[in-house]
Formats: sequence, C-alpha cells, structure tokens
Amino acid sequence: MRLRVSEFTDKECLKMITHTRRNFLKMSAAAASLYSAAPVAFSSSLFAEPGGPGAERIVPFPLSAVRLGPGIFAEQAETNARYLDSLTTDRLLHSFRLTAGITSSATPYGGWESPTVELRGHFNGGHYLSAVALASATAGNSVLKSRGDGVVGGLAQCQQKNGNGYVSAFPTVLFEHLQEGKPVWAPFYTYHKIMAGLLDMYVLTGNTDALKVAEGMAQWVDHYFEGIGDEQRQRMLRTEYGGMNEALVNLAASTKKQQYLDTARLFEQPSILDPLAARRDELTGLHANTNVPKIIGAARMYEVTGDPRYRRIAEYFLEEVLTARSYAIGNTSLDEHWTTPAGELKGSLGWTNAECCVAYNLMKLERLVFGWTGDARWMDAYERSMFNCRLGTQNPQGLKQYFFPLSAGYWRAYHSAEDSFWCCTGTGVEEFAKFTDTIYFHRGGEVYVNQFIASTLDWKDEGLKIEQTTTFPREQGTTLKLTCAQPKMRTVHIRIPAWTTDAAEVKVNGRPLEAMADPGSYLAIRRVWKDGDTISVALPMTLRTEALVGDDSIAAALYGPLVLAADLGGGPVDGPSKIIPDGSTVPKGLAKADALPKAAVDAGAGAGVWIKAQSAGETRGEMRFKAAGEGAQFDLLPMYEVRDQKYAVYWQLGDGKKNRNG
Repeated sequence: MRLRVSEFTDKECLKMITHTRRNFLKMSAAAASLYSAAPVAFSSSLFAEPGGPGAERIVPFPLSAVRLGPGIFAEQAETNARYLDSLTTDRLLHSFRLTAGITSSATPYGGWESPTVELRGHFNGGHYLSAVALASATAGNSVLKSRGDGVVGGLAQCQQKNGNGYVSAFPTVLFEHLQEGKPVWAPFYTYHKIMAGLLDMYVLTGNTDALKVAEGMAQWVDHYFEGIGDEQRQRMLRTEYGGMNEALVNLAASTKKQQYLDTARLFEQPSILDPLAARRDELTGLHANTNVPKIIGAARMYEVTGDPRYRRIAEYFLEEVLTARSYAIGNTSLDEHWTTPAGELKGSLGWTNAECCVAYNLMKLERLVFGWTGDARWMDAYERSMFNCRLGTQNPQGLKQYFFPLSAGYWRAYHSAEDSFWCCTGTGVEEFAKFTDTIYFHRGGEVYVNQFIASTLDWKDEGLKIEQTTTFPREQGTTLKLTCAQPKMRTVHIRIPAWTTDAAEVKVNGRPLEAMADPGSYLAIRRVWKDGDTISVALPMTLRTEALVGDDSIAAALYGPLVLAADLGGGPVDGPSKIIPDGSTVPKGLAKADALPKAAVDAGAGAGVWIKAQSAGETRGEMRFKAAGEGAQFDLLPMYEVRDQKYAVYWQLGDGKKNRNG
C-alpha cells in the first residue's frame, strides 16, 4: 500500500491527512442533495440531523456557485437549453387547462404527452420545470426561468379552478381506476414529476407560487388516501408511483411540516424495503426504474429523520445493483427489468438494455450516499455513468436516447422533437442541465473536488474561487487555480480514481507531493492556501477489460474511466430508425443483433495484448485505438463519442461460441 499520510514542516505548513471509514461515518448526512440549498433550512425539531446536532456534513454547493468552463459539458448543456427553449408555454399547458375546464386552442404535443395518453403531464408540467429551474441555477438562463415561471402560473390557475388542490393533465378518474384496481398506467408517477418540478422551481429559482401549488397537491394526496386501508394501499402501490415519497420528504424539508413526512410514509412498501434492510436481493423480475426512485426516497427519509434503517436500505441497494446487476457503462436492466439473478448477466445483451432514466436515478442515489460516507467509489461510479451512459445520449438537436443498446451492430436512436416525450426525454433534459451539481462538495471549510470538469467554483462565504482547467478525459488530469481573499488554512480533497495507476501525481505550485493517496480514495491536502496557488493533478490511464457480470468469456474494453466501442461501420443517420416517431421506444422492424466481435486472444489475456493505442489523449487530442479481432482489425473510440456508427461494447474472448447475447 502506498503512503496515505505525510506532513511537511515548511513555512506553508503543508500536510496531507488521511480519510478513514470511521471518520466519515461520524459525518452527518442531512440534506446532502439539491435541497441543502433550500431557502428554508432544517431547523425544526421535527427533523433530525444524522450524525448528531451540529455535526458537519459533506454537501454540494448551491448550483449558482459553480459555472461550467469551455468544453464538452458546456457545449452539451447549451444544446439542451436550445431544445428546452424550442418548447412553448401554451402547448405545454394545453392538457392541464383542458382538464381544469379552461379553454385552450394550443396545438398539443404528441407521444406520451398526447391528450389521450394516461401519462400526459409528466414532462410538460414536471420534467420541463425541473430542467428550466436547473438551467436557471447552473447557467443563469433567465429566458428559461421566465418560461418556468409561466408554466407555474398556468398550473396555479388550473389548481385554483379545480378548487381542491389537485392539478394534473388528466382527470381524477385515473386515480379512481387505481383505487378500484382497474388497469391504469401510472397516475402517481406523473403526479410526482409535477410536484418535483414545482419544488425545483421553488428551491432553485425562489418561485414561492410553486411551493403553494406543491403544498396543495400534497394535501390532495392526503385526502385521497382517507378511508383506504393498508392492504388496499399496498395493492395500489404495485402500480408505478415514481418518487412520490422523495417529493413529499423534500416538501417536508422545505416547509418543516410533519404532515408531509406522514404522507410520504404512505408510499413505503415493506415488500420492497424489508428485504433490502435485511441485505437480501429480491430484485429479480422487478422493473428497474420503478424501484430506484423508491430507494432515493428512503435515502431522503434517512437524511431528514435520521432513522438508520433507511440508510441501510439505500447503501445495500446501491452496492448490490452496481456490483451484481450493472453493465460496464454504469447502468442496468434489460427490457426495463432486472431479468436475471444477481451476479448473472449472461445472455442479457440487446437493444433494450440500460434504460437511460435508470442511470439518472442511480447517479442521484450515488451522490446522496457519497454525502454520508465520503467514499470515493461512489464518485468513481458517478463518473463512469456520466461519461459512458449520459454523455453521448443527446444528439446535436438536443434529442435524447431511451434505451442504450449493448448487443453488437446496433446504433444510437433518439426521440422526435415534438412527438415522443418519453420519461428518458424528461430525465435527459434534467441531466444535461445540471452538470455542475456534483463537481464540488464541501464540509465546513473543506472542499471536495469530485469530478474533473472545466468549471469555476465561487465560494463567496469563504472568499475562495477555484478555477478548474482541463479537457479531461482527453487530458489525463486537471489543474486547479485558487483565488483567495486572504491566506487561510483549509483542506482540499482531490479524488484519486480507482482506475488510475501508481504513477498518479499531484503537485502544489509545481512541487510534487512526497506522499500520495491510493487509487480509489481522496487525497487531502491541508495547508495555508494563498492567492494564485495551483494544484496540478496527473491521472494516467491504462487499458483494461471488464467481464460481463457472470460470464468471463465476454468482456468490455476500458481506458481509464471510458468504455471503448468498436466502430462497426455506418448506421442510420436519419429516418425512423434514427429518430423514433410517436411514443415508441424501439425502431420498428429492428433486425437481430450481430454476433459479438471476437478478440484474437484467449480469455484472460490482458487488454494490452490485443488493443493498441493509436492516439490516447496525452496531448489533449482524440482517443483512438486498434483492436485485434479474429480475422479483422477494429477501430475503437470512447463510447461517448459514438454518434452515427454501428458499434459493439462487448467482445467474445477465447474459444466461446459466437454469442449474439440478445
């Protein structure tokens, strides 16, 4: 093991301090989310602070404190903002107004927002509000904030017309169907998205009308469950309800009202939570994205109530899904479900892998759990998902993916601009509006640098700015420049990813540190920081393979945090196979997958034996590789750079039979 602790006695009092699990478990976890920046802080005795009164927490900075610098993330955020700007308020509000009995002559949007679809409103009054609130907070986009204010105003009018706190784009008859056990899509799922959007408008932009509407919606839910017994309610909860528990906990945190915590508990399912609390994986057969939000809700319950059972549930679930049920890209599921036993993904590659919503929600959970533990593996996992199954899922017009095909010979496909509005459209516009939310965290006066993204942190309360300059991952490292109002002793924690090597190095003002943290941990640098100080971080990348969970004969190739894809030639560049029409999520007439490409090596051979770097980013250029396949050479590139090509992520190793695995 490499040295973790050293102390220097020079005039700058430089020293590095170790991170231990015991130290991190002493930290409070309360409010380690966007809601840590809520206008109303947790101060009521109704809300416990895990870790004890006054305990310091690892929390994200307010979104307004971080701005993206030049690079791919800023470019992708701007593309997303242009798509959001293309949507109009009257069309978004059309079905809400009709449901409330208000005249609308607007042309409705199609797909899942069609006036005849039972999920209508999930994007138009939910994801859209969250996305424009995020864009306003992260980039100061006043145009999108104004659009969000307009939608909030329209929802408030609809709620007032309804007269009972209810607001949705569909009538309450769908909730009657749910209560009666009749077939219905997911009314509480949509209701949650609307509440979450309103809360984001309140927390992130200060729109107090949004909070009033959200409270009215919560009160309607409480009345709805009056007279419904526990047994009937548990049957109803078998129908997807999104993150209703999370939204209600967040509302309770913002208002400090116990009644909303009580309502949140109505959405708890012992059949899901009890096995997880006992560290049992009973997830096989369940719909992935139905259940991840429930665990996010449990995590928020821990943060607000301090009940450690919720923490056990969230930590076990996250570890189990990431280690026993996930693909190399950092996402999970086939046909939207966990179709195989834990630890057995053999035979599970297809077009319908890795619903993009699932990655979005797993990343939310990862950042929450990191706030409790400070464990670098959760930020490593966040990075893997961000680069491999979030970047690249948006095209130049701002359109997003639904599934992430992992069989060979498939391609990326996107929603249409006005006739899809999938759930993954919604989580996509949110994701691409919030790239700044996890780059930096803090605990007291200490700073955590979690992600290597060109950006500037402006910590006004501490008189500190940190400018991060990097083209990572093309550049294998990053540089931080500090601007300090006055010299001050503080600790800056730098993530040293598990994927880097023993050659990783950190310099302060050009001077190499004599001790270094192990890969997969944080390096803590404590010293008196002065204006103009710099931290240079070198993170060498190497090639490696990662087997498909449960099948060592199939593996993906990675370079540092990046999954590499084999270029299998041109795929569709337009038409219904590329831009999927209406509400469908899979192109019609989809052909069978190709056989996985076979590496010209035996199973167990190192990646460097059959993959060679052509250009690997050392000079901030493109990253390209050559792979020796059986009977052919393949060009490899980072998965996030794949656009119109057909591709393969996984390879057949050794003498296994040809495997379509789909």
